[in-house]
Amino acid sequence: MESIVPTMKLHDGIELPTIGFGTANIKGNQGANVIANAISNGYRLIDTAYNYENEGAVGEAIRRADVSREKLRITSKLPGRYHQYDEAIKALQESLFRANLDYFDLYLIHWPNPKQDHYLEAWQALIDAQKWGLVRSIGVSNFLPEHLERLKRETGVMPTVNQVELHPFFNQEEQRTFHEKHQIVTESWSPLYRAEEIMVHDTIQQIAKKYQKSVGQVILRWHYQLGNVTIPRSTSPEHQLSNLSIFDFALDYEDMEAIGQLTRPDGRINDQDPAVYEEF
Repeated sequence: MESIVPTMKLHDGIELPTIGFGTANIKGNQGANVIANAISNGYRLIDTAYNYENEGAVGEAIRRADVSREKLRITSKLPGRYHQYDEAIKALQESLFRANLDYFDLYLIHWPNPKQDHYLEAWQALIDAQKWGLVRSIGVSNFLPEHLERLKRETGVMPTVNQVELHPFFNQEEQRTFHEKHQIVTESWSPLYRAEEIMVHDTIQQIAKKYQKSVGQVILRWHYQLGNVTIPRSTSPEHQLSNLSIFDFALDYEDMEAIGQLTRPDGRINDQDPAVYEEF
């Protein structure tokens, strides 16, 4: 099946699908089958990470799926314990070995870990890895504007992507505005919040009924109209297909505003504030 997902161009010229497939907690043979099925269903952006411990399953899924490598965009992420330059290079190489790939299309620093203060060193490693052909495009995840400004100031290179927690209960308006000003694509992780909670929210249910779409489809359409890339995760083939079926309708201004107004200051799922939270 050819993907029906529109793409957007990053500031380095690489094109990225606007909906990808998240793989956290999807592992082993069963996980490889789930990811291969997602590729067969039309997903071309696959998101993994060193800390997900499933880069091997992603690589196996690529081999099982009947889609050429060139049509795929594979993302992985550098863990916090390997931010020092030499360790970052080795971790990236190890991830490629695990996935049995020659390169990643997009590689991100997973968290800034500002208390350790090695993220600038990690960024320089990614800049060099891109020059060597190990990575096509480089970005970050969970970086605040202050971290991004430092990268620009110290290296002259801005990330193409910043993957951040973003959903109706935490809409990241200020962060998105900063990204837009600096030509950084906003990629949303946990775009559907906690599915079991958000699916019963009255406001979104009413909007879904209006468009005769599911709550999940309405939320993903909201992200799309904001200009975000999303990486929803689902092990169900039906939900995988449903999450891609958002390009035959559009939310009107009032409904976009209604969803955006659901945001709240304490809207993070696990209170993971990048200014203080660290992940290794």
